[in-house]
Amino acid sequence: MSRELPIVAGEAFAEAARRELGDAQLRANLGRATRTIRDKRARVVAEVPDWEALRDRAAAVKDDVIARLPKLLTQFEQAVTAAGATVHHARDAAQANAIVTELVRAEQADQVVKIKSMATQEIGLNEALEAAGITPIETDLAELIVQLADDTPSHILVPAIHYNRSQIRELFARRMPGFTAASDEPAVLAGAAREYLRRTFLAAKVAVCGANFAVAETGSLVIVESEGNGRMCLTLPETLIAVVGVEKLLPRFADLGDFLRLLPRSSTGERMNPYTSIFTGVTPGDGPRRLHVVLLDNGRTTVAQDPVGRAALRCIRCSACLNVCPVYERAGGHAYGSVYPGPIGAILSPQLTGQDAGFNRTLPYASTLCGACYDVCPVKINIPEILIHLRQTGPKPAAERAAMASLSWVMRDRRRWRLALRAARTGSAPLRALTRRRGGTLHRAPWPLSAWTRHRDAPLPAAETFRDWWRRTHES
Repeated sequence: MSRELPIVAGEAFAEAARRELGDAQLRANLGRATRTIRDKRARVVAEVPDWEALRDRAAAVKDDVIARLPKLLTQFEQAVTAAGATVHHARDAAQANAIVTELVRAEQADQVVKIKSMATQEIGLNEALEAAGITPIETDLAELIVQLADDTPSHILVPAIHYNRSQIRELFARRMPGFTAASDEPAVLAGAAREYLRRTFLAAKVAVCGANFAVAETGSLVIVESEGNGRMCLTLPETLIAVVGVEKLLPRFADLGDFLRLLPRSSTGERMNPYTSIFTGVTPGDGPRRLHVVLLDNGRTTVAQDPVGRAALRCIRCSACLNVCPVYERAGGHAYGSVYPGPIGAILSPQLTGQDAGFNRTLPYASTLCGACYDVCPVKINIPEILIHLRQTGPKPAAERAAMASLSWVMRDRRRWRLALRAARTGSAPLRALTRRRGGTLHRAPWPLSAWTRHRDAPLPAAETFRDWWRRTHES
């Protein structure tokens, strides 16, 4: 059942996407799931008369966080420390993994239960724990499916979106101890996972979580979920370790209201999440006895310095942009070669880990720039604008650099530009005659223009330039 992962060193998005497009079952699974989620989202969003005002307020709050990040981090640390927690700072993935590993070792634990967390996936925490002899157990149903399959998530909200229920039943039969059911009904599969996990919950000494939001004013951490596994992780173990990206801060507790209306509608298409847990520090006799908060930077403060790209730090990981993206729907999440797939991954991954790193060179081009992602983003991240920004500032192929340098040289001189236009007009005359019936556009061009016309039409130079027309009609 384990699928061959498509991540190949040095590979480009287009190459990985082409391979994924050959998987008909994957495309069917993705199409069905994304259509269902986005239809649910559209219905519940239509019920909110002030939806656009909510988006505006949330975007303003997140921009305020980015602008005052150092101050708010200090405020959060003081508040959560006063409430009994211990704060650790991690500048990168390696340091964060080392901190968590040492904390687990200090508890003399050989396994941890985990709540679904994009931050821990980003830093590769599971792999780091396994290398240290510690077994991480994912308790979110979709994350558990992916873990049992030795696979990687392909969606921010629904990590196992690329599997259907018959594939999941087959996986459980092979990899889940005690599973014997012949049915692939969702209730049967969920019940089997619940029985499998319950013993683990009751025996766990350490849990690891992320956070959807962290409130600077009170030191509170907020986790929203749909299954209840998160509540078990947050209350049963003696020690809780929260790995929190520094951009997850909100200035005030009152800010939560808007985000708790935006997030569930944008992510699962629900009016509210079934489980919303808000906890502040340690309370004697209630929940974990020790709380550690690992504040993760891992490139975020660098992103915050980019006046265009920093809007990506508004992201609340709802995945609405994935569900409307025509590229994601057809290629799937694995084609992005990143923990963060889809439109948000195309702008976030290159900024966090560098545009020269692996897939990141080509991710800003993994988009049609249709703008659907911007329309649905609950915090109004202008993803197309950032994609264009990254295309302009990132590494470019040698052929493109040479072409742009040549065009720059031609266009800097009026005489050279006039001669170039005349040459283009003369050279395209035979083609204009052939394409006159099609409005003067070329559908299939010879190399090297064939790379362009494989997917789109190429307009031909006009028979007469504006300058020539002006000269003929006004200067004669």
